[in-house]
Amino acid sequence: MITKNINHYEILAQLFQYPKTDYKKKVKEAETVLSELYPETLSTFKQFSDFVSNNSLDEITEIFTRTFDVQAITTLDVGYVLFGDDYKRGELLVNLNREHREAANKCTDELADNLSNLLSLLPKMQNHDIRDELVEIILMPSLIKIINEFDTKSIDLKNKVYKKQYKTIIEQSEDYGRIFLLPLMVVYKIIENDFGYIKPMEENNKTNFTDAITSEIEID
Repeated sequence: MITKNINHYEILAQLFQYPKTDYKKKVKEAETVLSELYPETLSTFKQFSDFVSNNSLDEITEIFTRTFDVQAITTLDVGYVLFGDDYKRGELLVNLNREHREAANKCTDELADNLSNLLSLLPKMQNHDIRDELVEIILMPSLIKIINEFDTKSIDLKNKVYKKQYKTIIEQSEDYGRIFLLPLMVVYKIIENDFGYIKPMEENNKTNFTDAITSEIEID
């Protein structure tokens, strides 16, 4: 069980909320926190920060939407990532709504299992045993699955399915189509560090995830 201050998760949560006019400010705030607490993540995060600084809000929101909403690479709803439409997701949402309510965590317009809502919840939970269980059983396994979806083979396969089904495809930017992978990787490493998370053996054997999480990804 960790005992140190983890309020930084409220700042990190903002990275995965739909970008609004203050999004660039929020990214800079996160970069400042990382430079103070987790300087080893800066080389990865800086690529994302530079992208945000050098592009318009419209361009940022377009990439965000392509990544997480429309013909998405993945979703930020971790319950869906783990369980799909199975009844287990419904049970998870009920339990998470209770945790948000008890912690007085004000959720965004997204559902209770959205990554941004879960990250902001962590520092507010009074029952640390439940918090640690949430991290180990729900949050980290779902992050592994989300990060895996950014594998180029997975993206290419989805594009083929979309093209066959809809006769068209929303083109991913060649330069920034995978840019939101970077903050996801950073958050994963921070949680791994804070909570001492150890990946299950079967996840350690997935080389695409291991390669992605242990090496820097250059976005041309």
